[in-house]
Amino acid sequence: MIRFEGPSEHIWEGLARHGHPIQYSHIPTPLAVWDTWTPIAGLPAAFEPPSAGFALDWRTLDAIHRLGVHFATITHAAGISSTGDAELDTHLPFDEPYRITESAARSIRLARAVGGRLIAVGTTVVRALEHAVSIHGSLAETAGVATNKIGPTTELRLVDAILSGAHEPGTSHHKLLSAFVDQRTLAKMDQILQQHAYRTHEFGDSVFVEKSRDRAAGMEPSVFGQRHRSTAEGSTVYPKSRDFGTRPQIVAEVQRSF
Repeated sequence: MIRFEGPSEHIWEGLARHGHPIQYSHIPTPLAVWDTWTPIAGLPAAFEPPSAGFALDWRTLDAIHRLGVHFATITHAAGISSTGDAELDTHLPFDEPYRITESAARSIRLARAVGGRLIAVGTTVVRALEHAVSIHGSLAETAGVATNKIGPTTELRLVDAILSGAHEPGTSHHKLLSAFVDQRTLAKMDQILQQHAYRTHEFGDSVFVEKSRDRAAGMEPSVFGQRHRSTAEGSTVYPKSRDFGTRPQIVAEVQRSF
């Protein structure tokens, strides 16, 4: 945990002036710190892009809100899914601090009480929410440090679906998706992503994965992909995504902090 001393305006100004984000080998253009900020983030604190959030903007949020979807935010010091060092990667994901406000907790509790679903924007949101409910038994205003590792043996208690960047097999973020679907479905998804040249890593493409009602029985969940390309082919979706229905939904977005 890094702590800064001094007035907050000086800290923000110094970070914006001197900070540099992680530079990825697959991105030829040097990245500026603001390249890592999603269009809907409230705090300019990201030094690595929370890639799941790039699929959303305020126009999209307004459109889904008209369908009965509500939006809540949490603050999370999200970590990377791969360091490039195989030995170091075995220790991922690292501990990640988070903060859940009373407003966000109340919105999520209300949605659950009336039969709505919780859709997390990003793997780090899943980890924070599941850690909080495992510690406190229910979701409430809290600040903590997520130490949990989520994978195929994890029973998700709160999150129903995830909007995520496309991740490579073997990374900790990819492993987290196996808490939503069985290995057969995950392998099928990876195969299709590869066939259609979906991009992984940060600034890549997106996937939406809905939790299977019975992973052990191998029931087919909803899985579809979104390509972030300004080409004539637009987006490829498989299978067809279902509408949001009439039940309230909650979308929780991550805002990066330190």
